[in-house]
Amino acid sequence: MPSKKRKRVQERAAIHPRNKYSENPPDFGALASIYPSFKPYVFYSSRDGRPRIDWTDYNATRELTRVLLLHDHGLNWWIPDGQLCPTVPNRSNYIHWIEDLLSSDIIPDCRADGDAVKGFDIGTGANCIYPLLGASLLGWRFVASDVTDVALEWAERNVTSNPHISELIEIRKVDNAKTIVEEKDLHSGLGRDNESIEDLGNTRAVMIGPEPSSSLELQSMVEKNYHGPPILAGVVKDEEKFDFCMCNPPFFETMEEAGLNPKTACGGTAQEMVCPGGEKAFITRIVEDSVQLKQSFRYICSESCLIPRWYTSMIGRKSNLKILISRLREVGVTVVKTTEFVQGQTCRWGLAWSFVPPSRKIVSSSATEKNNLSFMLEGIQRQYSAIHVLQSVESFLCSCGASCKIDSTSFKIDVIASKDQCESILNTETQNIFATPSCPYELGMSNGPNDLQSSDLHLSISVFQQIPGTLLVKGFLHQKESTGVFFLIFQKLEEFLKQKFCRPKTSAEPSCTERKR
Repeated sequence: MPSKKRKRVQERAAIHPRNKYSENPPDFGALASIYPSFKPYVFYSSRDGRPRIDWTDYNATRELTRVLLLHDHGLNWWIPDGQLCPTVPNRSNYIHWIEDLLSSDIIPDCRADGDAVKGFDIGTGANCIYPLLGASLLGWRFVASDVTDVALEWAERNVTSNPHISELIEIRKVDNAKTIVEEKDLHSGLGRDNESIEDLGNTRAVMIGPEPSSSLELQSMVEKNYHGPPILAGVVKDEEKFDFCMCNPPFFETMEEAGLNPKTACGGTAQEMVCPGGEKAFITRIVEDSVQLKQSFRYICSESCLIPRWYTSMIGRKSNLKILISRLREVGVTVVKTTEFVQGQTCRWGLAWSFVPPSRKIVSSSATEKNNLSFMLEGIQRQYSAIHVLQSVESFLCSCGASCKIDSTSFKIDVIASKDQCESILNTETQNIFATPSCPYELGMSNGPNDLQSSDLHLSISVFQQIPGTLLVKGFLHQKESTGVFFLIFQKLEEFLKQKFCRPKTSAEPSCTERKR
């Protein structure tokens, strides 16, 4: 019994513990029996008899969102055909993460008792999902902005359809004529002597140091500046105060890129899904607006206490995190926090930053987590999917004698390997087609197979779908020891999978296993 409980916690670690669905995921069968309009979209799997819906059917996903918001949150909601349809559990994770940021003691809370939290939702869309959830769950106030008439009309409808929270939400039109055309040099505020990191559960905080970034990726990002309508500067009013801003940015550079995933049907217009430069350019503009408007995101609790609040955004590609954090280092922010949102087989990341010096020292810890590793597979050809990668993982490890148990429904493999089998895996010849040096990694107590003594190595490997052409491979070590050999095996697996599935990279970018710190 104890082992089953531990396994359950590990599998759902990415779901926020206060999320309504963390322990009770939606029951499609029960919802279909309560809401006749949802029943036609529910069918029962011939494999396991469980109720399911067709995720490629836009009408099914939209009706699911409608009934979840009504059943679990008491919200009346609808959007017209083609507008971006949000998933309620994933969006709830973002709301609760911001709740954690606001209550964190890294930044002192000087707000007077009874003062309501106020947030700014960038590009709320017709769905207006974040203000609706934040107001109904936590009583927060919101200003929600957007550009298109359709989004503004339906966001307003969704607010007025819920009179019990309608006074908490203002829908604000962005002047589309005020197109941003210039890039400002906002390199300022540097002067810290070091960088340190603190793990806080599924979230990490980073003290930003003075090192400027000169990577090819950052140069490429700057070349693709954002030239669209105002985001924060020009939308936030003079002397207006907010505790946070949030954003689900356009992830893609073209609609063709946005439409390559045949397994989902979330809808989405070009205005919601696409901008030149993609999410990197869009979030970079938020970063630079935050420098210009950081005084607006302060809560005045006394004449001598101005508390900067949080700027946040969701991110679709983990590889963009280091680029954006480099940009934040350049503009002189003092604290950065990141987190991971996992729902089903979809991964997203959250990025948050502030300009206030922390109220307590964030100490760099040498005891960082080394039993969780991950890497990205980018540029995967369309004929390959997550199941092909999972089967290749199984084939690679089984060829060296390891015991593998594959679960194709959860895209996960449990692996048990003896010391001899681990050595066989590490001696397997693979060609690194990217011909780039691997990144250095401190292996702690040991740096090779000898840290595996008497017990077998027990690990789990999962594959997650991200945006089209990109998969995330994650590994979890079930024992505290043997982290050295775990890293080496995972690095070998990364080389093998990239050789088999990925197109060679064109830029001089290091290829290394990404680590949780």
